[in-house]
Amino acid sequence: MARTYTASVVGAGSGGKLSLQALDASNRFELVAVADISETARKPVAECYPGVRAFANHKTMFAQCPTDVVCVSTWPPSHLSVTRDALALPLKGILVEKPLSDNVEDGAILLDLIKKKNLPVAVPHGLLVAAHVHRILNHVKNGEIGNLKLVEIQCNKWDIINAGIHWLNFVVKLVEEPFVHVLAAYDKSTRTYRDGVQVETLAVTSAQTKSGVRVVMHTGDQVHVNHNSSGTVFRLLGTQGDIEFYAWASRYRMRNAEYPTGELFDVPQLMGTAHQRHLERLAEQMDCEGANYEIADSSLAALELCEAAYMSARYGCAVTLPLSDFVKPVENDWEPGKPYCGTGGGRDGRKL
Repeated sequence: MARTYTASVVGAGSGGKLSLQALDASNRFELVAVADISETARKPVAECYPGVRAFANHKTMFAQCPTDVVCVSTWPPSHLSVTRDALALPLKGILVEKPLSDNVEDGAILLDLIKKKNLPVAVPHGLLVAAHVHRILNHVKNGEIGNLKLVEIQCNKWDIINAGIHWLNFVVKLVEEPFVHVLAAYDKSTRTYRDGVQVETLAVTSAQTKSGVRVVMHTGDQVHVNHNSSGTVFRLLGTQGDIEFYAWASRYRMRNAEYPTGELFDVPQLMGTAHQRHLERLAEQMDCEGANYEIADSSLAALELCEAAYMSARYGCAVTLPLSDFVKPVENDWEPGKPYCGTGGGRDGRKL
């Protein structure tokens, strides 16, 4: 009989609720406690999960109610400090919500702390445990659309960090090679915030891998998605075909030599929520006392792309990767599109 692990959740917001539901639904876990600084957030948890202990802060919960597993589901800037506190417990596994942090430096520190303990970790990127996405990744890796050249993403009413972290995580898994630079532009005129983060009104993010695969992602409040059945569309273009899919919708369309006019595939959905599947994979790692950091590493790489996109738009330059080697350029008064006055330096593009 499979072992049951005790679990607690830090944060009862949107991410925390997903972990609470998943833990309660799974026979691999016993949900015993939740912590949130907001009484308003704690109250519905007590109503939905009778018997689960509720705490006003995670440190008290860790001291009075240690568990085998902790789910860190607070807002990203606090992930590192909460994870540090959780790692002082005799944990068997940990879940950290995405993004791992609000910046890649802290995200890398957080992941390194977990790795030093050889502790299994779940970072619940839902696309990576979706049946249709698993098939799509296999189609591309098996060469069924030839060599991948371009990934286009259109996403309405979301942004680079809150949704783009999912989309770019998928791309990291898809291309499986380093990115060399990111170039992005954003409109910030509406002063929009989402999930506690200041975000763009509209943005376009372009990234390029070492071999030249391009990724172009459109995000923002009013992105015109040129597909009539989804607020998000992905298009994977290869030398011998293409695949189109619609984020969480469990279907995709593929066109290649076998399906020259295109074929729509409906894929049966897997049982349970994405969070439950991630947590049960975590339980399997804990069963054998092994740790697989593949998804966590790809999440950190996606966070680096997100941060690079914001830096690119802020500084008005291409941001080279890795970010640890990037040096902010010196500001100058060069304005592309204006007539060159003939003085003040510069280089002749005709002579490049």
